Amino acid sequence: MIIRVVLADDQPLVRAGLRVLITDTPGIDVAGEAATGAEAVRLARDIRPDVVLMDIRMPGMDGIEATRMITAGEDVPRVIVLTTFDDDDDVYAALRAGASGFLVKDMALEDILTAIRVVAAGDALIAPSITRRLIEELASRPRPSPRPPALPGVTEREREVLTLIGQGMSNAEIAARLVISTATVKAHVARLLAKLGARDRVQLVIAAYEAGLVSPSGDQG
Repeated sequence: MIIRVVLADDQPLVRAGLRVLITDTPGIDVAGEAATGAEAVRLARDIRPDVVLMDIRMPGMDGIEATRMITAGEDVPRVIVLTTFDDDDDVYAALRAGASGFLVKDMALEDILTAIRVVAAGDALIAPSITRRLIEELASRPRPSPRPPALPGVTEREREVLTLIGQGMSNAEIAARLVISTATVKAHVARLLAKLGARDRVQLVIAAYEAGLVSPSGDQG
């Protein structure tokens, strides 16, 4: 299956470089290009690509608002935010808007291609330099309520898994902590995604913090 990608960046040279990279890669194709957020939204709706590579700083509608519009609804393209900046507020805003990945443009080209494949397959990916700061940023924000709210339909075990996801643990680490198999953890994660209406693991991290399951110290709430 060919992964169809839309490139959204206001710099023609950046789009040209990404186009050459993707065109030379089997299994990935450039389906369209946009120089503004509004153009990216229109292309996403008209072309229905698998992935949108989205710059944040664009004239008019920025990449965060464009991401929010593109990811609204069902069966929508997945968005990777690709920028020269790695500002914490931008990371949080982009992921809250529905992005499934956040990468910086100075990453190796092969890493960008890997991100496209990972996100197209339904997972989430954030640059390693950003992941820990995202967790810390979420932890530093005030809880939405003084007590963790109920999570309807979520079992006690799933709540434990969600808490550990919120602490940034991998499936293998969660399995070791709870003394269960990695396959069982994956099953719990899949059920959490369905029950919480989350697109990917990144949104589960956000959900854990917004539910107050993890304190700023990283302990269970």
